[in-house]
Amino acid sequence: MDRSADGRLVRALRSRARNITLLCAAAALATATVPASAQTRTVAAPVTEPLVVVDCFSQAQVRPEEYLLACGDGNNRLVGLDWDTWGPKAATAKGSDMVNDCKPYCAAGRFRSYPVTVTLSSPEPWPDHPGVQRFTTIRLLYTDTAPSPVPKDVTYKLVF
Repeated sequence: MDRSADGRLVRALRSRARNITLLCAAAALATATVPASAQTRTVAAPVTEPLVVVDCFSQAQVRPEEYLLACGDGNNRLVGLDWDTWGPKAATAKGSDMVNDCKPYCAAGRFRSYPVTVTLSSPEPWPDHPGVQRFTTIRLLYTDTAPSPVPKDVTYKLVF
């Protein structure tokens, strides 16, 4: 596993926390210099944990345009993903599922496109990545035909 990507994620998270802290300090200073008669009350939005989907290479992805489903042989990939929503409980996108028909065998097969709605759900803490949540379930709802023998509505557990 490539540890440099984990290091980049940790650095990015620390940088984000540092930026939030600096912005809060700047806001506090600005508030202190404004007369009480001009101040208004605002409620700060809660800081949420980063929410990711983990790919076949154990890399965190946010709103990926592509997502490999068949990690072993690459014969099934989601492409052209256009995300309508992302978090905090689920993420939904429309795109295409490119599936190798493996006829007469996989190396000679053709990739076929199946329109699909993708829903990621069930976020849980990502082990060994403090403060990061990862989606653990993926649902594929084929909006036309589904690749045989897959049902039109199928849900898988994400194990990465």
